[in-house]
Amino acid sequence: MLWAAAVAVAGGFLVALEFAARHYGEPGPITTQVSALVFAPKSGPLYGGLALMMVVLTWRQRFLAAGAALGIDTVLLLVRWAAGAEIPEGVSFGTGALWVMLGTAVVALTRRTGPERVLLLKGVGLGLLLVAARKTGDTWLFITSQTRPTVLDQYVATADRALGDPSWLVGRMLEATAPIGPHVTQLVYAQLAVAAVVVACYQLRDVATEGRFPRHHLVRTFLVIGLLGPGVYMLFPVVGPVFAYGPGASGTGGVEWAVADLWPHTPPPLTTPLPMTYDGITPRNCMPSLHTAWALAIYLHTRSAPRLLRFAGTFWLVATLTATLGFGYHYGVDLVAGVVFALTVEAAVRAADRGWDRSGVRLVAHGTTVFVALLLSYRYLPMEMARHPEISGPALILAMTSVIYGYIRTTRRWEPAPAPTPRPDPQPEPAQAA
Repeated sequence: MLWAAAVAVAGGFLVALEFAARHYGEPGPITTQVSALVFAPKSGPLYGGLALMMVVLTWRQRFLAAGAALGIDTVLLLVRWAAGAEIPEGVSFGTGALWVMLGTAVVALTRRTGPERVLLLKGVGLGLLLVAARKTGDTWLFITSQTRPTVLDQYVATADRALGDPSWLVGRMLEATAPIGPHVTQLVYAQLAVAAVVVACYQLRDVATEGRFPRHHLVRTFLVIGLLGPGVYMLFPVVGPVFAYGPGASGTGGVEWAVADLWPHTPPPLTTPLPMTYDGITPRNCMPSLHTAWALAIYLHTRSAPRLLRFAGTFWLVATLTATLGFGYHYGVDLVAGVVFALTVEAAVRAADRGWDRSGVRLVAHGTTVFVALLLSYRYLPMEMARHPEISGPALILAMTSVIYGYIRTTRRWEPAPAPTPRPDPQPEPAQAA
């Protein structure tokens, strides 16, 4: 019943987004997903979804599924090339992965029964959910650019002076390390979903043998972050320093929409902030920084993994934070809000898994309160924060640290206590000879 309710809610949400996107003249997540069955798909985690689905398969079935997906994609690519079909720039393979996931669902419904059918359908649902989340996110970002013509970047940039304008500082540092530094950080920033799939596949590696999913894993936190985050975008639209104070990036935005062409060499002047009009293309996806939230989730879920995966999780977090600031995609206060947001979501997901108790409610309430307080201070107290950085800067860090400390302290209590090692019974001493 829970799975049916989740599917119903997700389906209704997708239909609503489809109508909203159509209203603004663009295809929605359902249309783009269905078109990917035939036409060349846009770049997306289709093979990542296939990898997640394959955790419920045996190794032989995994090789067959991967081979079938690659074979279908190769045939379709040759057919499109022979027919002279135009393949959009940045297109990746993926149609074959989508067909294999749907084919697995058909096999589960027609050729399997009982727990085996349920497990296969859960695997297919997990893979398709990742794909649908990406399409839904793209639609959300488009809707933010259409429904929020004004942005609050001047408020956030003013509040960011409390932290010393870190985006300007890291932007100059990254520029000084060109071309190696920007290339590495951009690769990490763009492939965050790949890192998440690797960690999730490690966590779900025993699903096929155990016949069940673990109570808590990275995909759940990732999806909840992606579901709630865009809602905050609608309440607090921000485009980022490279757009609001620079030339823009990725072919969108530009100095004609910016306050001035200042980023990253000249910090913005301290003036009374005002809402500013921006274009209808650039997503308002800065507050909070979901890249920071997702990278932090990866870091948290690799703490109990082998050393190599722990190192990779740490590296991905540091490189992502560097990229978000160094490329001008986020302000420093975006990252502070992203950390608080991620820890609150992770705490809520874990508390729901183990059953809500006082410690879980208290932790989630504390994180939510701090997050709301941060947003309100950015919006209504930016000038006070900028004029008194010696007070507001440490206060921001202290508020974030309080959530970090509360999360660590509470979740450590949730960890099962190690079972004591049984002591062997003392052996009776042999009787001495007379």
